[in-house]
Amino acid sequence: MGKKIKKETEPPPKDVFDPLTIESKKAATVVLMLNSPEEEILAKACEAIYRFALKGEENKASLLELGAVEPVTKLLTHEDKTVRRNATMIFGILSSNNDVKKLLRELDVMNSVIALLAPEEEVVIHEFASLCLANMSAEYTSKVQIFEHGGLEPLIRLLSSPDPDVKKNSIECIYNLVQDFQCRATFPELNAIPSILELLKSEYPIIQLLALKTLGVIANDKESRAMLRDNQGMDHLIKILETKELNDLHIEVLSVVANCLEDMDTVVLIQQTGGLKKLLTFAENSTIPDIQKNAAKAITIAAYNPENRKLFHEQEVEKCLVALLSSESDGTKIAASQAISAMCENSGSKEFFNHQGIPQLIQLLKSDNEEVREAAALALANLTTCNPANANAAAEADGIDPLINILSSKRDGAIVNAATVLTNMAMQEALRVNIQNHDVMRALISPLRSTNTRVQSKAALTIAATACDAEARTELRNAGGLEPLVELLRSKNDEVRRNASWAVMVCASDELTATELCKFRALDILEEVNLSVSRKNKFSEAAYNKLLNNHLPLKYSQTGYLSSSNIISDGFYDYGRINPGTKLLPLKDLCLQEPSDLRAVILVNNKSSDISPPPSMEDRSSDIGCGRSISSSSSFRRTSKEKASAGFGSPTEEKSEPSSGRNTAVSKSATKEKGSRKVRGKKEEEKVKEEEEVTTVSKNIGEGSPEKEWYPPSDPDFCVYVCEVTKSILPISNIKEQIEALAEYVAEKMGGAIPKEKLQDFSWELHISELKFQLKSNVVPIGQIKKGIFYHRALLFKALADKIGIGCSLVRGEYGRAWNEVKLMNESLKGVTGGLPPPEIYIVDLMFQPGRLIKLRSREADLYRFL
Repeated sequence: MGKKIKKETEPPPKDVFDPLTIESKKAATVVLMLNSPEEEILAKACEAIYRFALKGEENKASLLELGAVEPVTKLLTHEDKTVRRNATMIFGILSSNNDVKKLLRELDVMNSVIALLAPEEEVVIHEFASLCLANMSAEYTSKVQIFEHGGLEPLIRLLSSPDPDVKKNSIECIYNLVQDFQCRATFPELNAIPSILELLKSEYPIIQLLALKTLGVIANDKESRAMLRDNQGMDHLIKILETKELNDLHIEVLSVVANCLEDMDTVVLIQQTGGLKKLLTFAENSTIPDIQKNAAKAITIAAYNPENRKLFHEQEVEKCLVALLSSESDGTKIAASQAISAMCENSGSKEFFNHQGIPQLIQLLKSDNEEVREAAALALANLTTCNPANANAAAEADGIDPLINILSSKRDGAIVNAATVLTNMAMQEALRVNIQNHDVMRALISPLRSTNTRVQSKAALTIAATACDAEARTELRNAGGLEPLVELLRSKNDEVRRNASWAVMVCASDELTATELCKFRALDILEEVNLSVSRKNKFSEAAYNKLLNNHLPLKYSQTGYLSSSNIISDGFYDYGRINPGTKLLPLKDLCLQEPSDLRAVILVNNKSSDISPPPSMEDRSSDIGCGRSISSSSSFRRTSKEKASAGFGSPTEEKSEPSSGRNTAVSKSATKEKGSRKVRGKKEEEKVKEEEEVTTVSKNIGEGSPEKEWYPPSDPDFCVYVCEVTKSILPISNIKEQIEALAEYVAEKMGGAIPKEKLQDFSWELHISELKFQLKSNVVPIGQIKKGIFYHRALLFKALADKIGIGCSLVRGEYGRAWNEVKLMNESLKGVTGGLPPPEIYIVDLMFQPGRLIKLRSREADLYRFL
């Protein structure tokens, strides 16, 4: 055999680089390797970076600073599967860092990541691509990008993946996406509900939880609820509730059920399958507070539907809710109270809670938790609305005191609800008195000053309901509540303005309160409001008219009308007609003016003696036109009228007028018994008393006051008129004869009867001018006028009629005309109509044939008024 010759190895080509193995210990070096064209280096570099990023948030931040994100982005679309897979793994880990998320949004990588969800990609790529999207979808901008790039559909497809991590990441991303209404709106088209329901069977609790959370959100959409029902979704949910081992999911299941119960068909379905009864039993027997809370929320949401309330009532849901009120959890108490509020729309439920529930709610009003108190007050507000029995039950459970305490709460909702309950209670007189005894007026002042319009509105409404008695109005006045109430009249909110006007109307029922309201410019504000078509309302007009009843000079000047219930008192003056918005000067200012060419101001003043007595509270208010001092008979009539109109009524009630004629307070028999002697004796006693007051006040003024107090000009002649008609006309028993006698008396004092043809020759203007010159003032006392025309005589007739209790109205016409209207029974119709006939209205002739009564709707009446 020949000798073997050793074969020599061929040297490598000269143009090929020899393999080099490098061991790097710096992340920066590996990041540089991401730009290598070699697939093996790229794969190993990505793997190394992935392991480095897994170690913590600091490493993720370091990679961001080293600029690793941008080169990795390019590798997401690399041809090599290994490189693409490792790059995706890096993104799945890095995307949990907020700074990385921000950079990824700027680099616009969503399209590339979503492409990795394609079916042909590996499961690992699906896992980390879906993880990246789940992390990114936590922010709104990223949600929009994922949705716009069509990411929702591939994510839904991945819900059927065999890999649990892919399912978990996909459902988490979907849950984040459906928070946006646009994604939620397109959800039914993608038929995702069957896949989500399948996830409820998963062995992994986190997947089940995320699936329930997603169902809870999409169940807000009507179409999704229908799909959930059609796919037997409620059966899946009820089964979970029946499984004790899945009690960690019960809270979320109840949230889904709550939203589903908004759908009537779903409620019927649950009720037919017995699921509704199971749900209520489950809520009542559970010991987990959050489960009880969510069960109550489910009932609340469903109970907004009338048919659902009916079904719930048939299932005796009220017992369950009352039981939940006793829970130790504040959240459960709140939810149960809210459910009771919703169920109150059902009359049967309201009746049930009258016997059970109201005492428990009253106890919750004393809770230290403000939210609990607010929810309990809301339930009571709904329970007592239009239900006197429940209002009584709340009062019997000692609810008034805690309700008033809530008026000082820091939560506006609690104040609103408590005020509503008190208003509902105050509809009953017995409860209203009880509320007033708890110092409610003082407690309402703070809500009146609130900046919340709902609080302002309810506080004003509560005052309107509780200020129906003089004592309550006095309490409100003394507590300083009128000023903030008047300020609410300026509110731009319609409801606040309406309720404030209502309250002012009620408060103006007594003179002292009306005077105080006028001091705070309530009349001016209401007049301004009523001039606006958009701001005025029936209550603002009624409140204005009610205040005008305590400011008769302004009322007569503006409206040209005084009703039989508007009693002219000392200090009244007729300035003449003024336009709305024009200010009426006080009597003092008018008296201090020099005489001018303006129309004379006619004054009515019954204060006799040379030294005017000090004004009473009523007379002092004459500066603003609210003064009123009347005789005993007319005072009694006015008081009776106020009592009738001082209720918590509508503005239409304010318009009603009592029938005119002799007042029932001054009976015929009593008048005959007393006679003129007793009347004169009484007046002498009053005069002595007044003189004593004058002496005392004059002494005080001389000692301590540097300025003399001003009094209206006296009118001795008018005082004589009052005495004479009281002596001669008051004792007449027949009302018609009284009116005729008074008309003749007035005409006699004002120049006698004037034939129509001689009316132009009646020189009353010269007479008035002479009086103005003599008095050096435009203000002329009515008793000094001896030649009076229509409006002088009508005013004198009204003033004297009010003194002796004859009911009549005063109406101003055009061109110096004015007349009095009286109501009389038609004696010829008595017994014919089967009862008392309706009164007829007559005009009293004071000019042509004094004492003649002219039917209002007749040609003669038109001639008297207009020609």
